[in-house]
Amino acid sequence: MVFSKVLTTDDIENGLSIPGCSLGQLPDQEGLTMSMQVHDRNGQDWTFSCTIKRNDSVGHFLSVGWNKFVRERDLRVDDKVTIHEEAMKKQATGTWIKVEGKRKIRLFGEDIWADV
Repeated sequence: MVFSKVLTTDDIENGLSIPGCSLGQLPDQEGLTMSMQVHDRNGQDWTFSCTIKRNDSVGHFLSVGWNKFVRERDLRVDDKVTIHEEAMKKQATGTWIKVEGKRKIRLFGEDIWADV
């Protein structure tokens, strides 16, 4: 797993913030923009626009523009998003970046995380 986070209002409305320490060393260039190619559990490909930003309390972080994904998956505050790498099934080498959204539901007195 690369990163997992319970979503806040800011994540839903303004874009997902991923601390740089979760991703390893980010370039020092604030404002640098790049694209992140990911796929979801259905195999649908998504392109997230990412910008390196700086905040005094957390240092460098990646701001991920993912509004279309949020809308189509109906993600809400307190849902959980996980980004991880998985091996490509048809190739000997390489990885995919996969994104998953989950919602906590109460079932028979137990909390479980269901796919959204």
